[in-house]
Amino acid sequence: MKIAILGKPFDDASLPFVQALLDDLAIRKTTILIATSFHEYLVQRLTLPEGISTFKRGDSLRGVQFVLSIGGDGTLLDTVTYVGALEIPILGIHTGRLGFLATVTPDRIAQAMDALFKGHFVLEERSLIRVETDPEVFDGINFGLNEFSILKRDTSSMIVVHTYIDGEYLNSYWADGLVVATPTGSTGYSLSCGGPVMLPQTNNFIIAPVCPHNLNVRPIIVSDQSVISFEIEGRSNQFLLSLDSRSVPVDAGVQIAVRRESFAVRLVKFNHVNFLSTLRSKLNWGLDRRNPAGIPV
Repeated sequence: MKIAILGKPFDDASLPFVQALLDDLAIRKTTILIATSFHEYLVQRLTLPEGISTFKRGDSLRGVQFVLSIGGDGTLLDTVTYVGALEIPILGIHTGRLGFLATVTPDRIAQAMDALFKGHFVLEERSLIRVETDPEVFDGINFGLNEFSILKRDTSSMIVVHTYIDGEYLNSYWADGLVVATPTGSTGYSLSCGGPVMLPQTNNFIIAPVCPHNLNVRPIIVSDQSVISFEIEGRSNQFLLSLDSRSVPVDAGVQIAVRRESFAVRLVKFNHVNFLSTLRSKLNWGLDRRNPAGIPV
């Protein structure tokens, strides 16, 4: 089996678990590839197996069966940009803070690897959002798993985002910005803007204003088969476009449209973890002192 590994620096408490992971993969005769920057970090802290290859962004991962993302949810979002249209299954190992997407904790890495090699897992497909701009601003990596945002920059004044769905006028949002979220992103930035939580299999986008000036403007759900386009105006000549964890300043005249990406992300999930259980454990969904166990009464 051929496995690629990406990651970010983690605390020392996770070191023995990551060392055990690499040793386990070596015992299983796995071909291991590690992202160059992460390899530089690991080689100073762990004893790496012989024969490891490195790769960087832009290198082909064709032939890799699985990609391990070691870090937090932000690391997994970055891992998605490495995999792209290849749709290689991604397993998120949580050494960060929340771990909503990266659900395997360090103490369960051994069990996860055993289940992975035995095929005891399911693949959960998550839709992506694609951003098209003129001129191009995201260096060709114009897709994301969570959300796309238009935000004000360098001024306290609001901006106006004129929004269209399939060419038909929807609304002009007077706000600090606007978020378009996927079902996966419904538990992220959109949630803090008052947006609803959507199940991963839902084929929709959420359009949510950020700090809107009008009390009668609320998040709206639209089909992800739609093309959503925008025109921006404000006192500043520059605004900020954000796609997951990547942000770039743009001039006011940029043309912007979003749609569903033609490919998807495939996340490795094990039997004891699903979206609903994660929703309850990570976001305290439905937490009630009358039912502390979180089970039907």
